[in-house]
Amino acid sequence: MLSTPPTTERKRYTLIGVSEHTQLLRAEIETAARTDTKVLLTGETGVGKEVVAHEVHRHSRRARQPFITINCAGVPDTLLESEFFGHTRGSFTGAFRDSPGMLRQAHGGTVFLDEVGEMSLRMQALFLRFLETGEIQTVGGGAGRTHVDVRIVTATNRNLAESVAAQEFREDLYYRLNVFHVRIPPLRERQVDIPLLLDHYVRHFAERNGRTPPSFTSQALAVLCAYAWPGNIRELMNVVEWIVSRDVAAIIEPAHLPRDIVAAASAAPPDSPGPSPRDLSHPAKVEALLDRMVKHGEPFWTTAYAAFMARDLTRDDMRYIIRTGLEHTRGSYRTLLSHFNMNPEDYKRLLGFLKQHDCHLPFQRFRMLNNARTTERRNDAASA
Repeated sequence: MLSTPPTTERKRYTLIGVSEHTQLLRAEIETAARTDTKVLLTGETGVGKEVVAHEVHRHSRRARQPFITINCAGVPDTLLESEFFGHTRGSFTGAFRDSPGMLRQAHGGTVFLDEVGEMSLRMQALFLRFLETGEIQTVGGGAGRTHVDVRIVTATNRNLAESVAAQEFREDLYYRLNVFHVRIPPLRERQVDIPLLLDHYVRHFAERNGRTPPSFTSQALAVLCAYAWPGNIRELMNVVEWIVSRDVAAIIEPAHLPRDIVAAASAAPPDSPGPSPRDLSHPAKVEALLDRMVKHGEPFWTTAYAAFMARDLTRDDMRYIIRTGLEHTRGSYRTLLSHFNMNPEDYKRLLGFLKQHDCHLPFQRFRMLNNARTTERRNDAASA
């Protein structure tokens, strides 16, 4: 069980960000927290799955009860059963005293199973039985069983569907766990959150090391935002700790950043704002649909959406429509709703449709383009 005080724990396990992805993630957390449904968290290593698990618990009716984490990859299989179900003294070598097991300790609360995809087939069978009955049997405790009430949240960076196909993960257990699936996007898909995360971790590590928090120049921020962060938030934390611990300057320039990050960010190709008119298969039809929406007030759903679902438009056609709208709204998908005559409650439906058909465009590029154009106009006015 975590021993950190509630205020410290809340600060440590807080979801940070204002990006569209992070806002959607918050909405999914709130939805999952309203029930005791099992939650499966997936995403790359370091994206913050434990943070999301804590947020689900904190917003649930079990918030005042225990939250216990079990790392299925960090405990040898021979001991994992004991960690789950407890053991009696002398039941195996090294069992010097009775242990209630983590499931009992979490009674009334939430159990977070990290790296559940690493569980052996034997442990999967034992855990599946617990999910079906709610009963646990102590290792070495005879036939006696105890019923516990816990909410299960699991996480993995594996593709469990592929593991099921490879017979490395039980299909019946997969379907028991995959009731409410939350995919946590990698950091490269929510670059607008990077400055907020940097500020948070700079203050955290500066306070922990008794240092004055440094600030970043716009050039340094641009490098860090352009970097792909393959290690996600965990890698960002390590980089920030490295910067703070070196204490080389009060204002961080690109020269103060790790050389491999500067090199990788410099080599990264610029994000494309989406298809151009020359990429369209039906330019006249696309422009006509845009006119019907923007000039004549027809809804997106009965025009562009209907044509796309009828296969009258290609994916590039739809992306161009979205690109045109985002250029007008300066990258805001929420403003895009009114621009294309949709209701405010259509926000999640629109994003879901665009992501499902690979038509979603990162909004940061449009905001950057808008800022660049504003600066260019100011410079032109000043030189006139």
